[in-house]
Amino acid sequence: MFKNLLQFWKGKDFLNEVLEEFKKMLDDSQVMFEAVYKKLILNQDEPGLKDRIYSIDKKVNQLQKDIRKRIIEHLSIQPSVDVPTSLLLMSVVKDAERLGDYAKNLLEVSTFLEKPIDKPNHDELFNNIEGELLELFQQTKKAFMESDEKEAAKTWEYQKEIKKRCDEIIRKLAKSSLSVNEAVCFTLIARYYKRIASHLTNIATSVILPLTELDYFDERRKED
Repeated sequence: MFKNLLQFWKGKDFLNEVLEEFKKMLDDSQVMFEAVYKKLILNQDEPGLKDRIYSIDKKVNQLQKDIRKRIIEHLSIQPSVDVPTSLLLMSVVKDAERLGDYAKNLLEVSTFLEKPIDKPNHDELFNNIEGELLELFQQTKKAFMESDEKEAAKTWEYQKEIKKRCDEIIRKLAKSSLSVNEAVCFTLIARYYKRIASHLTNIATSVILPLTELDYFDERRKED
């Protein structure tokens, strides 16, 4: 559906401007995630990191508002035109905004830690999920911005694997002998990673799912 709509809207200033702002949201969310990962997992201190993260998040939130405003203004002028695309954009822009929120949640976890994360424990549990999430950011941007159906389908498999591994991490933590503080922080990290993967995949699969099934790619995947 989205691919056909992109063809129909090709060259329209409204769509071009909205897509450019949406890509900026995804780029900024990735920057936030990467910066927080370096602090939380790699214990790399960046002066003023909290202020930087919250500043970027404000920009992401403002972009969401700007996109919504553009869509509403567009529909008010042409209420019977481009409704499916407008509804799709309204949906995925919320997913993009949530990515920034989860980056802030991960930053908060770093304040819960009684001591820096034990890297060997982390590596054994997570086995480079962070690298896979960064790859998923790239896949999502390519799938959505280029309406690449193959890339969108690949995100299903990425998300499925990340979800499975995050669930397994939590099961292991429930039976582990780690300190309560470390186990709780690892559990929160696993849950936030899982949600980040889901929101990215919601965005990517909007390229290949009917409008009525956005956010329900898991159910669609089971049917397939």
